[in-house]
Amino acid sequence: MFNYQATIEFIEEENVYEINFSDFPDLQGVSYCKEDVELEAQEILLASFAEHIELRKPIPLATQQKNSEAFTVYLPIICCLKIALHNAILNSAMQRVDLARRLNINAQQIERLLDIHYTSKIDLLEQALYILGVEPSITVTQKNI
Repeated sequence: MFNYQATIEFIEEENVYEINFSDFPDLQGVSYCKEDVELEAQEILLASFAEHIELRKPIPLATQQKNSEAFTVYLPIICCLKIALHNAILNSAMQRVDLARRLNINAQQIERLLDIHYTSKIDLLEQALYILGVEPSITVTQKNI
C-alpha cells in the first residue's frame, strides 16, 4: 500500500545516482553513494509527503506496477499510519479540531499526530483511524535474503 517503486541511474558527468519514482514523475533525488540510494529515496519521499500533509493535499497510494529495474522504497510503519490518517481526514467530513475533540486531545496534538517527523504513539494513530472508519492492519513477511 505504501511501498513505492523507484529506479536509479548513474549520471557519469556528475558522478551521482539519480533517483526517480514511478508514482511521482516530477519527484527526483540524487545520492552520491550507491549504498545510500535506498535511504535517500525514503527521505525524499517522506519530505514530499510532509509537504503534502502541510498543504492538505492527498497522498496517492503506491501503484503495484512491477519494473525489473526498480527497487521498493519501504516507509516506516508509523509514517504509513500517519499518511493513512491524513488521507482519511481528507476523505471524511470531519474537521481536524473535531477529531481532536473525539480523541480528547488538543488541536496542536493532532498536528503532531500528522507530522511525519514527529514520533507519535501507534495506539493514538490507530484510535484516530478507527474514529474515521479506517481499520489498519500490519502484515509481517519473511524477506528472502
